Amino acid sequence: MSNLTITNEDNMALMSRYPDKYFELAIVDPPYGIGEDGKSNHSRSKLAKAKQYTIKNWDKNAPNHKYFDELFRVSKNVIIWGANHFLGNMLVSVPTLGFLNSHCWIVWDKDNSGDFADCELAFTSFNSAVRKFVWRWNGMLQHDMKNKENRIHPTQKPVALYKWLLKNYAKPGDKILDTHLGSGSIAIACYDLGFDLTACELDTDYYKASLKRINEHKLQIKLF
Repeated sequence: MSNLTITNEDNMALMSRYPDKYFELAIVDPPYGIGEDGKSNHSRSKLAKAKQYTIKNWDKNAPNHKYFDELFRVSKNVIIWGANHFLGNMLVSVPTLGFLNSHCWIVWDKDNSGDFADCELAFTSFNSAVRKFVWRWNGMLQHDMKNKENRIHPTQKPVALYKWLLKNYAKPGDKILDTHLGSGSIAIACYDLGFDLTACELDTDYYKASLKRINEHKLQIKLF
C-alpha cells in the first residue's frame, strides 16, 4: 500500500525538511524555461482543436543551481526531465563534471507529428545504458486510446511513462520524491505500484486539479 504525501508549497521549503539522501529516487519534471506553459499548445494541433490551457507563465525560467543543490542533497538518485535545456544550472551544483557525464539518459519517443518535439530527454544518475520508451502522446492521439487520460496540464506526461520509470529504476520500498507534481501522473503510478511518494505543487489550481484526478483514480481502482 503506497503512502502519497502531496502538499501545495514551494519545493525548496519541502526539501529543506528532509535530511541528506532521504529519498532513494527523485523523478522530477521542472520548468524547462522554454515557454511551454499553455501559451502555444492550443495552436499546434493539425488533427483537431486542441485544449486551450490557462496561461500562467511558469515556464519562463528553468530552476537555478540552488534548487539542484537541494535536489542532489536529499536524493540518492535522480531522473530529471528536460535536463538538456539547463545542464549549465546543474553543473554549478555538482562537484565534478564527471557527474554530468551520465551513461543513462532516457529518451521518451512521443511518436509525434507537427511541430512538437519528437522526443523528450531525461538525465539520470544511473550507471547503465541509454534507454528509450515509446508512447504516443500527440494531442488527441494517445498510445492507449481505450484508456485515454484527461489532460489537465500543458506539459502533462502519461502515467505509463512513470510506471515504466519506477519498474526500471526504483526498487520495492524506495521513497520517491517529485518537486513539481503538475498533473499528478507520477502519484497515480506510485499508487498503483505501491511506492511511497512525497510531492509538492506550487500552483494552487494545478494542485487542486491533480488531487481531484488522483482521488478519482483511487475511487475507480476501489470499484474494481
